[in-house]
Amino acid sequence: MRYTSYPKILAENDTYTTPQKQKRKTLFPTFTFYLKLIRIIFYSNYKTKRNIYDGYNWVASSLDIFDKLEKIGIRFKIEGMKNFQSFEGPCIFISNHMSTLETLILPGIIHPKKPVCFITKKELNDYPFFGPITKARFPIVVGRSNPREDLKTVLNEGKNRLEDGRSIIIFPQKTRGLEFDEKSFNSLGVKLAKANKVHIVPLALYTEAWENGKMLKDFGKLNPAKTVKFSFGEPFLVSGNGAEEHKRVIDFIKSKFNDWELSDKIINS
Repeated sequence: MRYTSYPKILAENDTYTTPQKQKRKTLFPTFTFYLKLIRIIFYSNYKTKRNIYDGYNWVASSLDIFDKLEKIGIRFKIEGMKNFQSFEGPCIFISNHMSTLETLILPGIIHPKKPVCFITKKELNDYPFFGPITKARFPIVVGRSNPREDLKTVLNEGKNRLEDGRSIIIFPQKTRGLEFDEKSFNSLGVKLAKANKVHIVPLALYTEAWENGKMLKDFGKLNPAKTVKFSFGEPFLVSGNGAEEHKRVIDFIKSKFNDWELSDKIINS
């Protein structure tokens, strides 16, 4: 099915919580989910080959994954969605990075209200089947082997995306993980926001329900016992050299980890 409108808009309200009646128990949640995910990925890949994998269809596949996660028993709690709608124009979402889940789910949350793209690693674009899907949605691709070159790429291509009205999601950690290491959390997103005079929206997330895999990091075990949490903070602009704003993002993420009783996952504080 080709979508010409959004099937659902989660951000119509400020918060979303999985309805209790929708939470189910599945005997083999990981196996059940990945069977359905494979179908979604193949179908999305088919749409990219036909050049019809636009924003509507990207959101539709993201929400389809969201629905399949809820159906195996994973519960979502999302808050602060009005924060990224409180101003006009694109912005920079700066977030911690925990698992594959957020890269698949965030488009379904944000894109219907603010068209968005990701800063992604080059190898992600080279994945069979999944790579063409990623490349179809205007990513900013970095290699992570040359920080200076990556900065140049992000600033140049980021400017183009923002001028086109696309917000940008950036995960500034060196690598994703269950812990939040503020010393490995770079200020690239702040630099990009400052250079283009756009708002920053801090985002804290907890997605340990999708574990990192032992053989393939992107595809690990699903744990329905763990609730997925997203919290969007209040937007702000950068003044000065950006050091204060960088700290503000870090402090927001740490405060949400504390609220979620995850203080043991904060390191280098």
